[in-house]
Amino acid sequence: MTENTGAQRSESPASRGRTTVADVVVEKIAGMAARDVLGVHALGSGISRSMGAMRERMPGAGSGKSVTRGVSVEVGEVQAAIDLEIVVEYGVSISDVAGAVRENVISAVERMAGREVVEVNITVSDVHLPEEEDEGEERERQRIH
Repeated sequence: MTENTGAQRSESPASRGRTTVADVVVEKIAGMAARDVLGVHALGSGISRSMGAMRERMPGAGSGKSVTRGVSVEVGEVQAAIDLEIVVEYGVSISDVAGAVRENVISAVERMAGREVVEVNITVSDVHLPEEEDEGEERERQRIH
Protein backbone atom coordinates (compact mmCIF):
# COMPACT_ATOMS: atom_id res chain seq x y z
CA MET A 1 0.00 0.00 0.00
CA THR A 2 1.40 3.37 -0.96
CA GLU A 3 0.79 6.45 1.07
CA ASN A 4 0.61 9.91 -0.41
CA THR A 5 2.55 12.14 1.95
CA GLY A 6 2.70 15.14 -0.38
CA ALA A 7 1.35 18.35 1.09
CA GLN A 8 -2.02 19.34 -0.28
CA ARG A 9 -2.53 23.04 -0.76
CA SER A 10 -5.95 24.53 -0.55
CA GLU A 11 -4.95 27.84 -2.14
CA SER A 12 -4.85 28.37 -5.88
CA PRO A 13 -1.53 28.81 -7.68
CA ALA A 14 -2.50 32.43 -8.46
CA SER A 15 -2.48 33.28 -4.77
CA ARG A 16 1.03 31.95 -4.14
CA GLY A 17 3.24 34.99 -4.31
CA ARG A 18 2.84 38.67 -4.99
CA THR A 19 2.58 40.63 -8.22
CA THR A 20 3.98 44.13 -8.24
CA VAL A 21 2.99 46.56 -10.98
CA ALA A 22 5.42 49.42 -11.56
CA ASP A 23 4.10 52.97 -11.78
CA VAL A 24 5.37 53.30 -15.36
CA VAL A 25 3.20 50.34 -16.42
CA VAL A 26 0.07 52.05 -15.11
CA GLU A 27 1.23 55.35 -16.71
CA LYS A 28 1.55 53.66 -20.10
CA ILE A 29 -1.82 51.93 -19.83
CA ALA A 30 -3.52 55.17 -18.79
CA GLY A 31 -1.75 57.17 -21.52
CA MET A 32 -2.75 54.77 -24.27
CA ALA A 33 -6.33 54.52 -22.99
CA ALA A 34 -6.66 58.34 -22.88
CA ARG A 35 -5.26 58.75 -26.40
CA ASP A 36 -7.82 56.23 -27.72
CA VAL A 37 -10.70 58.60 -26.90
CA LEU A 38 -12.13 60.58 -29.80
CA GLY A 39 -11.59 64.30 -29.18
CA VAL A 40 -8.23 63.93 -27.41
CA HIS A 41 -5.57 65.56 -29.56
CA ALA A 42 -2.58 64.95 -27.27
CA LEU A 43 -1.47 64.49 -23.69
CA GLY A 44 0.75 66.95 -21.83
CA SER A 45 1.09 70.71 -21.89
CA GLY A 46 2.40 72.61 -24.89
CA ILE A 47 5.80 72.95 -23.22
CA SER A 48 6.12 69.25 -22.39
CA ARG A 49 5.03 68.31 -25.94
CA SER A 50 7.61 70.70 -27.45
CA MET A 51 10.39 69.39 -25.23
CA GLY A 52 9.37 65.82 -26.02
CA ALA A 53 9.40 66.53 -29.75
CA MET A 54 12.94 67.93 -29.47
CA ARG A 55 14.09 64.89 -27.46
CA GLU A 56 12.60 62.52 -30.06
CA ARG A 57 14.63 64.16 -32.85
CA MET A 58 17.89 63.60 -31.00
CA PRO A 59 19.87 60.55 -32.16
CA GLY A 60 19.66 57.68 -29.68
CA ALA A 61 16.79 59.23 -27.75
CA GLY A 62 14.43 56.34 -28.43
CA SER A 63 11.63 56.00 -30.88
CA GLY A 64 8.19 57.54 -31.00
CA LYS A 65 6.48 59.92 -28.67
CA SER A 66 6.46 59.27 -24.99
CA VAL A 67 3.34 57.39 -24.01
CA THR A 68 3.63 58.68 -20.46
CA ARG A 69 3.81 62.40 -21.31
CA GLY A 70 1.02 64.18 -19.43
CA VAL A 71 0.36 61.21 -17.14
CA SER A 72 1.27 60.80 -13.48
CA VAL A 73 0.13 58.03 -11.17
CA GLU A 74 0.29 56.83 -7.61
CA VAL A 75 0.08 53.05 -7.46
CA GLY A 76 -0.43 51.06 -4.29
CA GLU A 77 -0.92 47.35 -3.60
CA VAL A 78 -4.57 47.37 -4.68
CA GLN A 79 -5.41 50.92 -5.77
CA ALA A 80 -4.21 53.60 -8.17
CA ALA A 81 -4.82 57.33 -8.58
CA ILE A 82 -4.18 58.92 -11.96
CA ASP A 83 -3.63 62.54 -13.07
CA LEU A 84 -3.87 63.38 -16.78
CA GLU A 85 -3.15 66.56 -18.69
CA ILE A 86 -4.89 66.57 -22.07
CA VAL A 87 -5.31 68.74 -25.15
CA VAL A 88 -8.76 68.45 -26.75
CA GLU A 89 -9.80 69.06 -30.33
CA TYR A 90 -11.66 72.30 -30.97
CA GLY A 91 -15.42 71.84 -31.18
CA VAL A 92 -15.81 68.82 -28.91
CA SER A 93 -17.60 68.88 -25.58
CA ILE A 94 -14.82 69.02 -22.99
CA SER A 95 -17.00 67.45 -20.31
CA ASP A 96 -17.97 64.58 -22.64
CA VAL A 97 -14.35 63.97 -23.64
CA ALA A 98 -13.20 64.10 -20.01
CA GLY A 99 -15.93 61.63 -19.02
CA ALA A 100 -15.00 59.26 -21.85
CA VAL A 101 -11.29 59.52 -20.96
CA ARG A 102 -12.05 58.81 -17.31
CA GLU A 103 -14.18 55.79 -18.20
CA ASN A 104 -11.66 54.37 -20.70
CA VAL A 105 -8.69 54.85 -18.36
CA ILE A 106 -10.45 53.27 -15.38
CA SER A 107 -11.56 50.30 -17.46
CA ALA A 108 -8.10 49.71 -18.97
CA VAL A 109 -6.14 50.07 -15.72
CA GLU A 110 -8.51 47.90 -13.70
CA ARG A 111 -8.60 45.21 -16.40
CA MET A 112 -4.90 45.16 -17.29
CA ALA A 113 -3.16 46.11 -14.04
CA GLY A 114 -5.69 44.71 -11.59
CA ARG A 115 -5.72 47.88 -9.52
CA GLU A 116 -8.86 49.65 -8.35
CA VAL A 117 -8.76 53.17 -9.75
CA VAL A 118 -9.91 55.50 -6.99
CA GLU A 119 -9.69 58.70 -9.06
CA VAL A 120 -8.77 60.06 -12.45
CA ASN A 121 -8.10 63.80 -12.32
CA ILE A 122 -8.07 65.51 -15.70
CA THR A 123 -6.63 68.91 -16.54
CA VAL A 124 -7.47 70.28 -19.98
CA SER A 125 -4.41 72.40 -20.73
CA ASP A 126 -5.18 73.43 -24.30
CA VAL A 127 -7.58 73.25 -27.24
CA HIS A 128 -6.12 72.20 -30.57
CA LEU A 129 -7.34 74.47 -33.37
CA PRO A 130 -7.52 73.13 -36.94
CA GLU A 131 -5.24 75.85 -38.33
CA GLU A 132 -2.53 75.04 -35.76
CA GLU A 133 -1.83 71.76 -37.54
CA ASP A 134 -1.51 73.45 -40.92
CA GLU A 135 0.98 76.00 -39.52
CA GLY A 136 3.00 73.32 -37.72
CA GLU A 137 3.15 71.09 -40.78
CA GLU A 138 4.25 74.03 -42.96
CA ARG A 139 7.06 74.96 -40.54
CA GLU A 140 8.21 71.31 -40.43
CA ARG A 141 8.26 71.09 -44.24
CA GLN A 142 10.32 74.32 -44.46
CA ARG A 143 12.81 72.99 -41.92
CA ILE A 144 13.28 69.72 -43.87
CA HIS A 145 13.80 71.41 -47.26
